Amino acid sequence: MCSSDLSGVVQKVSRGNVFVDLGRAVAVIPAAEKIPGEFYKTGQRIKALLYEVVDTPRGVHLNISRSHPRLIEALFVIESPEIASGTVEIRDIAREAGSRSKISVISHDESIDPIGACVGQRGVRVMTVKGELAGENIDIVPWSEDAGEYVSNALSPARVLNVTIDEAEHIAHVDVADDQLSLAIGKEGRSEEHTSELQ
Repeated sequence: MCSSDLSGVVQKVSRGNVFVDLGRAVAVIPAAEKIPGEFYKTGQRIKALLYEVVDTPRGVHLNISRSHPRLIEALFVIESPEIASGTVEIRDIAREAGSRSKISVISHDESIDPIGACVGQRGVRVMTVKGELAGENIDIVPWSEDAGEYVSNALSPARVLNVTIDEAEHIAHVDVADDQLSLAIGKEGRSEEHTSELQ
């Protein structure tokens, strides 16, 4: 179960695991929870998500993650007062850690643009989050209760001609013009995969 974001200093790297000094405790980033291709240096300050607390005969073990999708939400809570207050909500996250993430957002206040609340003036908020995640691309799309509209939003910037939802199979059939196909599919099919995860 996810708890919160934590900031700490890399203490050591051993057998693929990263030990992080949190001040009052030492947590571990298991090899499977690292961002692929990211290197960690002793003394480096990083942020991670506490996702597991294990009580063992030798004491409590804290497991933290750099690749968990909810780390993105935790970082936006730090950067965006609108998200921290709950006025803007991140509804879904699809993440390929180290490469690309897609989040859908909704505002509970009609006067506040949910995408703008994440991006910030001159993109400073989203750029800060990207910087913490080694430059990982983050796409922000508006969430919608209408499944067809939601799929269209998720495939942006591709122009979608038609969306047919198969509720029984949880499948969306999408029509796009030939010149929009590569945009809709994305590099190595990533947009298609992320759209599936967002649903």
